[in-house]
This record gives sequence, structure tokens and C-alpha cells, in this order.
Amino acid sequence: MDFAEALDSTWNFFRQGGFFMLLLGLCSLVGLTVILMKSLGLKRSRILPDRLGIEVERFEEHLEAGTLGDLQSEFAREENALSRLCSVALKNVGRSQGEVQEVVQSSAREEIVRMNAGMSVLEVIITISPLLGLLGTASGLVTAFSDFDDKENIRTGIATALSTTIIGIAITVPAVIAQSIFSRKIELFSARLEVLLGRVVSACHQHVFFRDK
Repeated sequence: MDFAEALDSTWNFFRQGGFFMLLLGLCSLVGLTVILMKSLGLKRSRILPDRLGIEVERFEEHLEAGTLGDLQSEFAREENALSRLCSVALKNVGRSQGEVQEVVQSSAREEIVRMNAGMSVLEVIITISPLLGLLGTASGLVTAFSDFDDKENIRTGIATALSTTIIGIAITVPAVIAQSIFSRKIELFSARLEVLLGRVVSACHQHVFFRDK
């Protein structure tokens, strides 16, 4: 089979799905767009760069040694979630530890919401794609059994039923895998951010406390 025949065969497969295949195609397009956007948006460099994470772990050492200048400059650029949250913590130095924690937690919730952007769309795609496939299946079977004397009608109906079922499942499987990967990433990033920010807030509070003493 040459390329032209393969292309024609593929086109016929999708054409047999009828109206429901158009809806499934739209679901596929939206799902791929969300997966691509989340893959870029959840890159470690955009959330919690390894090098910056190591430096934040040593935040108390920098604070005591008076070498916080470069790190503060990086926080001020706010190029990733960690730097933005650390910047919020430093801007509120001097307030009580509880107040700083509350402000940082509010900003952290905003960052988590940002990380979860698009996940609800992926959940909708996972839910409706197999349902659209089943609707296409039911519609095809109705067409197939509506007239047993018309062999072409039966063939068309069965083709519609099978093609929409296959595409519905084919869209759902990678979407479920992607959702699982993204959810795990968000969970890990959130936990790591919480630990690092806790260290920053605690170190700042202790430094201010002892300085005032």
C-alpha cells in the first residue's frame, strides 16, 4: 500500500464516523493542545529550578554570612514559582511569622491554581470522549439494524459504530496518562515548595528576632 492509498484509507475511516467523529476530532485537538501547554508550563525550570532550590536550601547560611545579594536579585526577577514566592516572603520581613506564613500561603495557593490550569479541561476530555464514542456506536448500530435488507446500510452502520468507539478510546487513553503525570508533578512541586518556603520564612523570622535582641 502506497502513501496515497494509506491516506485514502485513513480518510474513509474517519469519514465513516460521521458527525460524532467531528466531535471526537475536536476533543482530540483540544486534548493535544492542553497536553502540550501543560508539558511546557510544568517544566522544572518554570516552577522549581534545581540550582535555585539548592541555593534556597542554604538560605540561612547566606543570611548569616551576608551573601544574600545575588539570591535576592534572582528572587526579584520572579522568573519561576519559587523565586516569586521567596520574593513575597522577603517583602514581608519584619512582620510576625504567622502573618508572613499567611501571605506566602496565599501566594502559594495562587501558584498551585496556575499549575492546575487546564487540568479541568483534560478531565472533561477524558469524560466525554468515550461517551461520544459510545453515542457514535449506538447511532451506528441503529443505522445498521434499521434495514436488514440493505447490506450497504448495515456495512455503513457497523463501520460508524466501530470507528467512533476506537477513536473515543484512543483519545481517552493518552489523556488519562497525561493527567496522571501532570497531577503527580504538581503534587511533588507543591510539597517541595512548601518545604523550601518554610525554611525561608523561619530563617527570616529568626534572623530578625536575634537582630532585634
